[in-house]
Amino acid sequence: METSKNKNSLLFGLIGLLGVIILVAMIGFYAAKPEPLIIQGEAEANEYRVSGKIPGRISQFLVEEGSQVKVGDTLALLNSPELMAKLEQAQAAQSAAEAQNRKALKGARQELILGAYEMWQKAEVGADIAKKSFDRVQKLYDKEVIPAQKRDEAEAQYKAAVATAKAAKSQYDMAINGAESEDKAAALALVSRAKGAVDEVKSYLGETCFISPVNGEVTEIFPKTGELVGTGAPIMSITDMSDIWFTFNVREDLLNGMAVGSDLKIKIPALGNEIYDVKVTFIKAMASYATWRATKVNGQFDAKTFEVKAKPITAISNLRPGMTAIIETSVK
Repeated sequence: METSKNKNSLLFGLIGLLGVIILVAMIGFYAAKPEPLIIQGEAEANEYRVSGKIPGRISQFLVEEGSQVKVGDTLALLNSPELMAKLEQAQAAQSAAEAQNRKALKGARQELILGAYEMWQKAEVGADIAKKSFDRVQKLYDKEVIPAQKRDEAEAQYKAAVATAKAAKSQYDMAINGAESEDKAAALALVSRAKGAVDEVKSYLGETCFISPVNGEVTEIFPKTGELVGTGAPIMSITDMSDIWFTFNVREDLLNGMAVGSDLKIKIPALGNEIYDVKVTFIKAMASYATWRATKVNGQFDAKTFEVKAKPITAISNLRPGMTAIIETSVK
């Protein structure tokens, strides 16, 4: 009976010892197995800054942070009294130029034309009288009744009357024909210039409405209503949520299997550590500041860091820019 008990105790001891050996072996196996290396990245998306060409004050926002917008949606309204004043000035200059052009095309007023005609007729009568007077004096001179001095004076008066009549005729013709072609062209050019100034100011009026350049989500609004914004100053950011990718900074000795076009598996902690498939679309060496420097002379080398971009193969629900993405790999 005593011998049977000793055999049972020995058997239990051997079984316990075997279990301890197996447990130690398993612990050693898992301890010796290299842990996977984690490469961390994040989701990114294109971000667009909305800005205007003119300064002014924000009079109203028509969207808020988190709003979904489409191309062409009005985002905010700008108030610019200076621009309205410039528009009034440009329109006044256009009206003046058009009036000047109409005057050049129309020519002189009827009263001026009639007055020029009367002056011409008067000069013609004077020239006719001077001609008759000269003819009489010439006959008397031919008969040697009067001296040459009188004949020269009569001839001079006749020639002066003829010149006066020609000048009056030119003034009448000018009144009939209107402005010179050069004057008409200059007046028309002034109209075109004034119209261009008005069109320019009106084009700036379109800049008082900020329009969305892309479909996306309003992620940030910078100024408050009533605040002054300058030329080119952004007023909000819009993120295109339809085009999100992942960016990883990977040391070159870990690039094995990461070629452009290759598929990777990633985990996203914010989405419950689900596994998603992505495709590598871009690989580029980063600047020298991102190079890993070797600390030992033998057995190590400087390793550059590469920027790796990957896009989801299928759309990932609830994915947002800034979410962490993880690639697990092992060092061989």
